[in-house]
Amino acid sequence: MSRRTRWVLIALVAALLLALAVGRALVNRRAALQAAAPAASAVAQAVDLAPTDLVRVSRTELVATLAVSGGLEAVNSAIVKAKVAAELRELTVREGDSVRAGQLIGRLDATEFEWRLRQAEDQATAAQAQLEIAERTLANNRALVDQGFISRNALDTAVSSASGARASLQAARAAAEIARKAVRDTELRAPLAGLVSQRLVQPGERVGVDGRIVEIVDLSRLELEAAIPAEDVVALRVGQRARVQVDGLPAPIEASVARINPGTQGSTRAVTAYLAVTAAPGLRQGLFARGTIELDRRQALVVPVNAVRSDQSRPYVLVAADGRATPRVVGTGARGEVDFGTGREAAIEVLSGLAAGDLVLRGTVGALPAGTALRLPQAAPATSAASAASSARP
Repeated sequence: MSRRTRWVLIALVAALLLALAVGRALVNRRAALQAAAPAASAVAQAVDLAPTDLVRVSRTELVATLAVSGGLEAVNSAIVKAKVAAELRELTVREGDSVRAGQLIGRLDATEFEWRLRQAEDQATAAQAQLEIAERTLANNRALVDQGFISRNALDTAVSSASGARASLQAARAAAEIARKAVRDTELRAPLAGLVSQRLVQPGERVGVDGRIVEIVDLSRLELEAAIPAEDVVALRVGQRARVQVDGLPAPIEASVARINPGTQGSTRAVTAYLAVTAAPGLRQGLFARGTIELDRRQALVVPVNAVRSDQSRPYVLVAADGRATPRVVGTGARGEVDFGTGREAAIEVLSGLAAGDLVLRGTVGALPAGTALRLPQAAPATSAASAASSARP
């Protein structure tokens, strides 16, 4: 190999070694940049939290509740029906009108029944005259028998005639009373005090026996009819307190369990419970209402229901620890209501995974990856007054 060729080879090897060194340096620099990227990204994507996004775990009084819903129904209501078949002559009330118990609200055409009453009274008068004739005949026959002018058989016949005339008079009087009642039945009277909810017939229409004319409801006593699942009926008791929210009313209404149906519904096997609702302006029969029945009260470690996440195999919460969102698997228990300082809201008992004082993120912050940087508010949420009072109890 010539000297020139040897120097060319040495130059090529040196150039190759330099290229390898430069490539290795570039690879190391790229790896360092990639390693630093998550930290820079985390700093850049730090989430600002408001005080309402956090809740401090505390041991407080958990009110175990049962959610119910249903329609409001009046305890006392009635439908005025026709007791006789006749044409409706007049009806003086309409929907929304107030009526008193026994108030005359309409009339049926009583012409036919008045003539029947007159006929029955005339028949009773004729029967009375026949009885008087039969009694005079009987008295005369008794005197003639004593004198021996007629036989004993003639007297017995007179006695039977007088008895028959007396029975005919009683039957005629009974028929007259029935006819008189039919005349009174043409008067339509309110069976209870309340408001007219339906007017089902108009004057001039003919109504059959038991035909529906007017519906009246008493709004002074209302009940919420709620279907309770079979598994929840065991904890239900008459007298338990409840709160009912009716659409359109600004605040919930106090209620209590008044009755529990002893049987189940055939199709769903649910049991109907009746909640007596406190009277309030604006309540109407048929309104839809939602409520909660208070089943039990006890001390427990609780968090809001919306703080427990279920997008993984086991329920967990996000805890604000060391400025980052840290997931913690939790064991849950009974559900109820707790005042976390912003009013009563749905809460759930935590059996494991958290300790009193932990800061938990509510569901309002949305889904956050584990390790997300958090900017906490200047004042972390403190334990609510109700919780502090409960914790201070012996």
